[in-house]
Amino acid sequence: MKKILLLSFFSLSFGNLFAQSTTYWQQHAAYKMDVIMDVKNYQYKGKQELVYTNNSPDTLKRVFYHLYPNAFQPGSEMDARIQSIKDPDARMVNKIKVDGKEIKESRIKTLKPNEIGYLKITNFKQDGVIATAKTVGTVLEVTLAKPILPNSKTTFTLDFDGQVPVQIRRSGRNNVEGVELSMSQWYPKMAEFDFEGWHADPYIAREFHGVWGDFDVKITIDKDYVLGGSGYLQNPNEIGHGYQNTGITVVYPKNTKTLTWHFMAPMVHDFVWAADKNYMHDIVTGPNNVDLHFLYKNNPSVIENWKKLEPLMANVMDFYNNKIGNYPYKQYSFIQGGDGGMEYAMCTLILGDGTLEGIFGTATHELGHSWFQHVLASNESEHPWMDEGFTSYIEDLALNEFADKKMENPFESAYKSYYKLVESGKEQPQTTHGDRYDENRPYSISSYVKGSIFLSQLGYVIGQDKLAETIKRYYRDFKFKHPTPNDIKRTAERVSGANLDWYLTDWTETTNTIDYGIKEVKDNADKTIVTLERIGRMPMPIDLTVEYVDGTMESFYIPLRMMSFEKGNPNLTVKRTVLSDWAWAYPTFEFSISKAKSAVKKITIDPSGLMADVKRENNVYEVK
Repeated sequence: MKKILLLSFFSLSFGNLFAQSTTYWQQHAAYKMDVIMDVKNYQYKGKQELVYTNNSPDTLKRVFYHLYPNAFQPGSEMDARIQSIKDPDARMVNKIKVDGKEIKESRIKTLKPNEIGYLKITNFKQDGVIATAKTVGTVLEVTLAKPILPNSKTTFTLDFDGQVPVQIRRSGRNNVEGVELSMSQWYPKMAEFDFEGWHADPYIAREFHGVWGDFDVKITIDKDYVLGGSGYLQNPNEIGHGYQNTGITVVYPKNTKTLTWHFMAPMVHDFVWAADKNYMHDIVTGPNNVDLHFLYKNNPSVIENWKKLEPLMANVMDFYNNKIGNYPYKQYSFIQGGDGGMEYAMCTLILGDGTLEGIFGTATHELGHSWFQHVLASNESEHPWMDEGFTSYIEDLALNEFADKKMENPFESAYKSYYKLVESGKEQPQTTHGDRYDENRPYSISSYVKGSIFLSQLGYVIGQDKLAETIKRYYRDFKFKHPTPNDIKRTAERVSGANLDWYLTDWTETTNTIDYGIKEVKDNADKTIVTLERIGRMPMPIDLTVEYVDGTMESFYIPLRMMSFEKGNPNLTVKRTVLSDWAWAYPTFEFSISKAKSAVKKITIDPSGLMADVKRENNVYEVK
């Protein structure tokens, strides 16, 4: 009864949040899946029923599904990309010697038939009528038996056969830490259709986009395996495996060789699970009575760190709740698996046999995705910076909050990475699709680092108080709605009153850089005339401090004309003078200081270091 009430609560809560208006809509998918896993040959069979609701104004004549496991086959687009990109992911290549030279060979290229991944679809029907389904790489193209009219539902059914690939990327079997099954991207997943149209991207190893829905999943597997994943387990009394300590009486069926794990996950856009015979399973009560599950290998070196990890992650969840908004589900699982760290609905798969510091950092990042990807759910493929970047921002705040020694600027290393990218000449605009970056490293810096700086620098532009308010309102207004870049910009505008179109355009749609400098400092009787210059294309408002020989200090603020905005004083202990605004078209700006040049010791543009000026050496004038 408790579980039924809980699911009813979620359905009602999400239903209200999900209410459609005349200008906003999104699709909905309700999955039911029954899966039988053969652990001897790493193959599985399943049946899927999907009730699809077309909330769009369009009549749909085709639909598309993702078949991610098909990427792990020789000759796939993922295989081709590994072979052609200049800096392939080290986890996806083997180093071999040819004619005395070391080369990197795609691991997918060498997979044998019993090592590849695949997902084969049969018996596809729409409302009981056979529909035409064609597999094209990692996408299933379906020509419908009948069109789906606006504001109507239809039911798809299909059978699927899958094989789990040798561990290469996120999903797979027998990873480097010995986890047997990492079942991510394992089922036929409906592609998203939104105001931009279909998002049926091939799987080339980047990020994802999915339809909000409800999952009812039954997984039958050898009884010795312990499972963790998305959703709430509906039958813990039949399972055991860590649930005994919760006070539940476990009654195993007699002479059983398999167990069926029944999960339900409401209002998520993905479902993942992992399984291993040697998982230990702890359940810790987190903030707002959220159950935090920890599943990790029964190895002495792993056990010690994961036990220490448990209270730390409860603290991090509380921090995120306060900084962003409350986590909306009643469960989250940290699972040892995967090939590094990857976010999924209500859980993460992370490597777990490292240092406590390393595991804590990874877990902190992946937990942050629960807000910025699995509740807000921007399109990771089109705008990876919105998810990875915003998650990296909140991760750095959290790690600094719980560090023994706090940094004045916890984003300092992010800015340094961004500057190196600019220097390399390999930067591409953040509007670049995640699959279209020339190299992996520029993609990573653009998404994780420059995406993080979008927020930290926004705090410089509108003020830290307005940034904090923006993040909370963004989460409140757009949870469960797939926000776009314009939505975070408009939220910041609503909170601050500033015009910020220029900020979104220059920072994300171009590779324009920020470069301001102190051009000249000269005497004028008993005053000092300071001339600043804008060298880079991207405009910014300017914070500037002047330190005097006598030890006193004052600050100056130069508003950016196109913002039509005046930021509050970031340091109330220092007297601030607001100067006239600076319009972008003027390459220089002149103002006077009411003291002679001989009284000036140092002048600094942006003492906070939060403006991403690519040449900081010309930001300072100092008398040595």
